[in-house]
Amino acid sequence: MSHVKAGGSSKNIHNNAGQRLGVKRFGGQKVTAGQVLVRQTGSTKISGPGTYLSKNFTIHAAVDGVVAFDKVKKGHFTGKTVPRTQVSVVTAAAVKTPVAAGK
Repeated sequence: MSHVKAGGSSKNIHNNAGQRLGVKRFGGQKVTAGQVLVRQTGSTKISGPGTYLSKNFTIHAAVDGVVAFDKVKKGHFTGKTVPRTQVSVVTAAAVKTPVAAGK
């Protein structure tokens, strides 16, 4: 018969800090080049024009402008399409301002 005593339990070992994931700049906000727009694990949101995807799937602004979120259908190799959110940065030159009516 072995004489190994019970090891007991450890209850307070899972107190890890959160990863601080999520959207950092929302639609309509002005951003400068290099700012973090979305922190994510995996490509749940895809980068659009004016943005780039870093090694850890973080989406950054590539140009100065205004953030926009659009729903797009992304095609897989098998032909299946899945809905994704595309994050893009629209530059000030591309934003059309409404022309004021003459008085």
